Amino acid sequence: MPYVNIKVTGGSEAPSKEQKAKLIKGVTDLLADVLHKNPATTVVTIDEVDMDNWGIGGETVTERRKRS
Repeated sequence: MPYVNIKVTGGSEAPSKEQKAKLIKGVTDLLADVLHKNPATTVVTIDEVDMDNWGIGGETVTERRKRS
């Protein structure tokens, strides 16, 4: 039973319900096509992480995005 966890930034950049559905379907299909895994037993979760709780290069994503 494959388990895939996708982490994305939340808040204003969070994916829509439709985008999440496409991610779940796409990852499930990819595992079926490449690894021949059973889609019925493939688990995909999506976690939205607040940009203040996500750090890159020693600073939060919030601060990095302010500079962009």
